[in-house]
Amino acid sequence: MRDPRYDILFEPMNIGPLTAKNRFYQVPHCNGGGYRDPSAAAAMRGIKAEGGWGVIFTEQCEMHHTSEITPFIELRLWEDKDIPQLRKMAEQMKSHGALAGIQLAYSGINGPNLYTKEVPLAPSALPIRTFTNDPVQARALSKTDIKDLRRWFVNAAKRSKLAGFDLICLYGAHGFGIFQHFLSRATNQRSDEYGGSLENRARFAQEVIADIRDAVGDTMALTLRVSLDETIGDLGFSNAEVRDFIEMNKDLPDLWDLAQGTWEDCSGPSRFKDEAAQHQLVKGIHELTDKPIVGVGRFTSPDVMIKQINSGVLDFIGCARPSIADPFLPKKIEEGRIEDIRECIGCNICITGDMTMSISRCTQNPTFMEEWRKGWHPEKMNPKGKSQNVLVVGAGPAGLEAAWALARRGYDVAIAEAGRELGGRVSKECRLPGLSAWGRVKDYRAYQLGQRANVETYFDSRLSAADILEFGFENIAIATGAQWRRDGVARQHVVPMPIAPDAKVFTPDDLMDGHLPSGHVVIYDDDHYYMGGVLAELLIKSGAKVTLITPSAFVSDWTNNTLEQASIHVRLAELGVEIVLNRGVTQIHRDHVISNCTYTGRTQEFAADGVVIVGARSGNDQVYTDLLARQSDWGDAGIKTVKLFGDAEAPGPIAWSTYAGHRYARELDGENIGDALPFRREITQLALD
Repeated sequence: MRDPRYDILFEPMNIGPLTAKNRFYQVPHCNGGGYRDPSAAAAMRGIKAEGGWGVIFTEQCEMHHTSEITPFIELRLWEDKDIPQLRKMAEQMKSHGALAGIQLAYSGINGPNLYTKEVPLAPSALPIRTFTNDPVQARALSKTDIKDLRRWFVNAAKRSKLAGFDLICLYGAHGFGIFQHFLSRATNQRSDEYGGSLENRARFAQEVIADIRDAVGDTMALTLRVSLDETIGDLGFSNAEVRDFIEMNKDLPDLWDLAQGTWEDCSGPSRFKDEAAQHQLVKGIHELTDKPIVGVGRFTSPDVMIKQINSGVLDFIGCARPSIADPFLPKKIEEGRIEDIRECIGCNICITGDMTMSISRCTQNPTFMEEWRKGWHPEKMNPKGKSQNVLVVGAGPAGLEAAWALARRGYDVAIAEAGRELGGRVSKECRLPGLSAWGRVKDYRAYQLGQRANVETYFDSRLSAADILEFGFENIAIATGAQWRRDGVARQHVVPMPIAPDAKVFTPDDLMDGHLPSGHVVIYDDDHYYMGGVLAELLIKSGAKVTLITPSAFVSDWTNNTLEQASIHVRLAELGVEIVLNRGVTQIHRDHVISNCTYTGRTQEFAADGVVIVGARSGNDQVYTDLLARQSDWGDAGIKTVKLFGDAEAPGPIAWSTYAGHRYARELDGENIGDALPFRREITQLALD
């Protein structure tokens, strides 16, 4: 039964000539599939429709071949041949009454055109701005080019209508869309009627929207996504100028879609951005326009959502990452099941799919992008197989997800945890600076397991192979996690490095267990994800002097893929951490380390009262190995299967663990597929000539 406080979230809302069934608005978001995996992307959007979203958008869709962002994989609408795959997506979006939207993007200064080899076009002739710093420049659009571009937008709009979409979002945010490039003085340095004053810089958006409205506006709604603040100083499209632009064009689109300046600012992780982080930038804008407004802010709490609506700040609750973590978020609020919401933890692992050109993952929702490929549904499990019970050894993220999914299938599940709390690594990592939201991984699963009569949990239960053989369980799931190595083995060193016997060496496990080094501490980060930077912050706040040494050119290098690398560097620098890049560590002594230049090999000493090695991890697989050694005893013990998975098998990010646990649960008692692929894929159709 829905809480009456949330009734306002389910009010129908008009967008131009259309009506959305509620205020839940899935804003455009990437997924790593794009034109390469259209059925996977379509099925993912279809699950959102089933989950109750009122408006569902595609990701960025390149609307013309003269502007594309290879190697990144988005959608394309270059010609009529692209319509069928987009129509399939639109049909999925509308399958449960949602409005289907497509985001049309012309990337301009962000489109290097590495695939089409076309000369990039932009408001002004400037170097291309991409994540990969491509050595390419755009030429300035001539007035003839601008007329062509207006026509291309109309052509794309007509194709969008043929594909079955209801709404069109014109992309002008995050620094990626041509509309922002015209609006910002940083990228628009023209001296004609399209440059200079704000009135002139707004001209292109006005013309394109008028053109599209004439072509399809009788049945389609038009939205404009604009940046709230570029945060680059006087040359940027500031929040004040955004307000001036909206006030002078208050009726321009059918809906204003407002998002923070850069993608990093808009979609920053929970470590740096709280829920509703953009509230102040949006507040007051509704006084300038009567058109509805959608905004984002990693909204997971319905109480925060209704505050946004009741205060007059937003009309629609825009969600990308929360809609990934729980596609059924609207339905769960509607049905009064708030406690069943899988809240986004803001880790941004979903974004890494786009950044690495691979199918996206979600830490909280391992079924994300597997809806078509594997037939996984976030709220439904496949029926139970022939066996009856499972012993899950280890209650970390892999074990908890496996237990929860197995219980839903109908198995009797026993969880044996060596410690005294659920969560494994998550229960420790969520206590580190900025990572408290990550505790939702264990909290959600612990609550759900607590509601199941077919699950029993046993703490202080460190099991041996002999123990397991005595219990009589049919299936043994080994999810015993991993521990950080203290010998330096990772990427620079494939064998243990020289470490003096009297050197004080620590691992992340030591620090998370409360054993903090003091004095001058060197952190040697050869892991390159978040851990090294987080521990530097922890140690600085404990009073230590910290030098972070990494062989990479960036601190926490892989977090470029989670949009937080720059924020990490800034925070550590402001805290006083000495950041040493492009250097490794070759030896550790009692009071110093020997560091080598990654390129020249030249060495340098750094003082160190203690050294924290953030390198590789070793899977805790001993009980699994011992069970394999006694495989001849399985029959008498009633054991049918023994499976190792998660960090115990191959350490990785938390999302890899929840995926491994879910996969184990899905595939238990399944048919042996032999050498066949364990997922579906699509292959490009060969041309006949």
